Amino acid sequence: MSISFPSLAIWPLALVAVALLIVCLDGRRLRSALLVTGVYGLVFYSMLVGWVARYLGPVPWVALAVVEGVLTAVALLPIALAYRWMPRAWPRSRLILLPAIVAALWTVQELFIGNWPYGGFPWARLGMTQAEGPFAPVSSWAGVSGLSFLMVFAVALIVEVVRARAWRRPLALVTPAVTALVLLFLPVFPTAHAGTMRIAAVQGNGPTGYFDTREQYSVIDAQMAATEPLEGEKADLIVWPEGGVDYDPFQDASTARRLNRVVSWLDAPLLANAATERGKDIFNTSFLWTDEGTAAQLHDKRHPVPFGEYVPNREFFNALAPDLIGLLQREYTPGTNPPLVKVGDVGVGLAICFDVIYDEVIREGVQRGAQVLVFQTNNADFRGTDENLQQLAFARMRAIETGRSVVNISTVGTSQIMRPDGSTVATLDADEAGALLEDVELRSGLTAGVLLGPWIQLALVIGGSGALVAAGVIARRRR
Repeated sequence: MSISFPSLAIWPLALVAVALLIVCLDGRRLRSALLVTGVYGLVFYSMLVGWVARYLGPVPWVALAVVEGVLTAVALLPIALAYRWMPRAWPRSRLILLPAIVAALWTVQELFIGNWPYGGFPWARLGMTQAEGPFAPVSSWAGVSGLSFLMVFAVALIVEVVRARAWRRPLALVTPAVTALVLLFLPVFPTAHAGTMRIAAVQGNGPTGYFDTREQYSVIDAQMAATEPLEGEKADLIVWPEGGVDYDPFQDASTARRLNRVVSWLDAPLLANAATERGKDIFNTSFLWTDEGTAAQLHDKRHPVPFGEYVPNREFFNALAPDLIGLLQREYTPGTNPPLVKVGDVGVGLAICFDVIYDEVIREGVQRGAQVLVFQTNNADFRGTDENLQQLAFARMRAIETGRSVVNISTVGTSQIMRPDGSTVATLDADEAGALLEDVELRSGLTAGVLLGPWIQLALVIGGSGALVAAGVIARRRR
């Protein structure tokens, strides 16, 4: 499963991994199943998020891998129960109903991990493995969760067909065949062309890592140096990455003057990002700086990263690891304002760094009128790892899911501009300064994935959990 994600991104192995896991769970009691899911969860997350150890060493990496691995182990146990109870409750359920419930319970597991604790960590959803795969268009019809469901459903169906030797009965192959056709040949949900916007996206490659040595204004100066070659070019919007501005421009006059200069170079507003203070609260803020010398439109990051941008239950964790927790003095406050800014009549949807993995942030921006998506991120703490490629793949899936072009801009790369079908328009490699200037297609209209995605999630949670409970009750009575 791990190598179905970037950097290797061998997407078919996601199907193989699901098949191996559900076959291992079939017929096991809870204690034995917990051993299987525990090994799976711990090994998978240890490999997938190894980039956490890049600067801070093994303690945060081990902590994240263990927490997510244990949660995954527990959340996958209902699949083992489904394989025990469903055939007892409904003996004829194995060829269609059982695979459907197993797939629904897998999706419930993803939603659980993606929402708890501390806002969740939906980094490892099965559907996200398909950024370069043929199943990605399904997300534009059913959302990422719907894609995960169909992938597991297809695998579980094939397992049951093989187990029952159902290929001898042609009618039993209809459902697997239809599922395969949907996954392989469903086109991207259509959205309407709404013109273009000329966007300059700038990767400054400045000293933006937590432990980077930096001088005063070195980050914004690096961004300006990478932007200056575009002076005199025509642009509708300039985009800088998360953390591309060292100081709060609403309180630091020198920073504000620098931003004014950049706006004047291209005669276009600048979408930038910095830590800002309002009263006692600190926010990770993206803002649209205009030729008026200020920014009236702001968006604050919705999901500050626990143990990265704030410390939950600080006293407890400080007692466990005082040296690491002591490094995190700044406490970011979650934002509540919409993930959208308006550039003229064009809505620009936003997601700051890891917010790209949260469905509700992306969905709200598009539903509020975003015709293009901009994802600003700072990957400097993970230089030389798979983290930026994994995040880039998630951005690509969002383009396909929403039917919107995506500008994914990083401080240190990799940065890309993508079409609504996920294909790449232009790219800036990691660890180099530069700028992209492209006419980016705008789209209007909502995909079925955006409209139906949350309802599909709700149906899978209620349907999968309800069917499992009903099967348990009936199986117990029959036993």
